Amino acid sequence: MVTIEGIEHFYKGDLSLLQKPKISIVGSRRPNSYTKTMTLRLASALAQKGYVIVSGGAMGVDALAHRGAGAANTIAVLPSGIDILYPSINSKLLAEIGSKGLLLSQFEKDFKPTKWSFVVRNEIVVALGEYLIITQADKNSGSMRSAEIAMKMGKKIYVLPHRIGESDGTNYLAKEGLAEIIWDIDAFVQASSSDPFIEYLKSAPTYEEAIALYGERIFEAEVDGLIEVQNMRIVYKGV
Repeated sequence: MVTIEGIEHFYKGDLSLLQKPKISIVGSRRPNSYTKTMTLRLASALAQKGYVIVSGGAMGVDALAHRGAGAANTIAVLPSGIDILYPSINSKLLAEIGSKGLLLSQFEKDFKPTKWSFVVRNEIVVALGEYLIITQADKNSGSMRSAEIAMKMGKKIYVLPHRIGESDGTNYLAKEGLAEIIWDIDAFVQASSSDPFIEYLKSAPTYEEAIALYGERIFEAEVDGLIEVQNMRIVYKGV
């Protein structure tokens, strides 16, 4: 068990991913070819920048986000018990994430997904990310409920540009000023954060935790004067 924001979660995999910068990506279970390509590109680019991608393990955009990030750079939140890899069509992907990345669930072993457990799953996915990206969504969909959750949490929402008549949900969010459009993936990733590694250093982690996550990069930062170690915690100097 691991406690996240005061709530206990069952898990399988690498808990250190929770300490890294995270971005949530969700969307349609039936993405078009454009969305498939862009979701893979976006998740891959963000993972290469040092972000962990969080999604719900579902068919479509969720699975593409996990695959684009790579199993070792992703967190999948389940609507079922940690031992039930749902949906079964993604069982191989979810098993790989459990081995190399991280699976999370609020539900007891053998718990089968219900309508309300998907809502709980969506809340966790949104809560874990610094912001939410919806790459395609119909107007009345689970992804739009995730958008509502993000707004209540005060999280920023981003969407991909779509043609009129496609992805009515994300087009609505953009039209109403509730989400920003990602016009250029490379520019977006570059502007998302200065550097997840630097942001991590600024959080004053313990020295032991930092070494476990970043290894030799911590030694290099210390030699370069970027950090100091005081009382076994990292102190960011910004030199």
